[in-house]
Amino acid sequence: MPIVLFITAAIGGALNAVAGGGSFFTLPALIFAGVPAVAANATSTLALWPASVGSTFAYRGDIKTSRQWLLVLGVTSLAGGFAGALLLVRTSDSSFLRLLPWLMFIAAATFTFGNRIRQATAHTGHASLPVVAILQLFIAAYGGYFGGGMGIMMLATMALAGMTNIHEMNGLKSFLGVAINGFALATFIITGTISWRYGLAMAVGATLGGYSTAAFARRLDPRYVRWFVIVVGWGMTIYFFVR
Repeated sequence: MPIVLFITAAIGGALNAVAGGGSFFTLPALIFAGVPAVAANATSTLALWPASVGSTFAYRGDIKTSRQWLLVLGVTSLAGGFAGALLLVRTSDSSFLRLLPWLMFIAAATFTFGNRIRQATAHTGHASLPVVAILQLFIAAYGGYFGGGMGIMMLATMALAGMTNIHEMNGLKSFLGVAINGFALATFIITGTISWRYGLAMAVGATLGGYSTAAFARRLDPRYVRWFVIVVGWGMTIYFFVR
């Protein structure tokens, strides 16, 4: 089973490097391996976080947002991520399993219609800093609790704020995602929620998967990878509804 989880994490890391959606693979795999639901979600965060740090470093030159935006969104992201993580560790496994199909549904729907959502928000007028900060707080809390589709939600919020440079938006999204999941991960570690038996090996697998596919990913048509993730995402959503 550890080898299967290592390979699954490598696939998740590779998909995150191309289109996102790696948690559609890592979280169900951990649950199938018998890890309790809350610990599985926390361990999935551990598995995918190191690779996301590398992505953020690659985008460092594109983060040209004003210091005011960066500071406000950074603080709200940390606060929201911490709140979401605390809520998760206080959720029973049975309650989380009842919520999981709906969380997967939100993630799958957001991933499927994310581009349309981002385009729609880009044409609704520019939101003020306080409004964007509040939206980011709720997104970060969702990210600390579960996180599927969080990146697309942040891109939509940035479009609502009037940002148009997709590279800058991706860089800021990556930076905020690392902050949210990093704070959540620290909470999971302190509270003993991580399944270390599988977590470290999966983190290595996801990092290797993301790194080793970086050059190959540039030659892939992201649409095909995205559709593959969408099919898996909806398949997992249906499975957890009927199980």
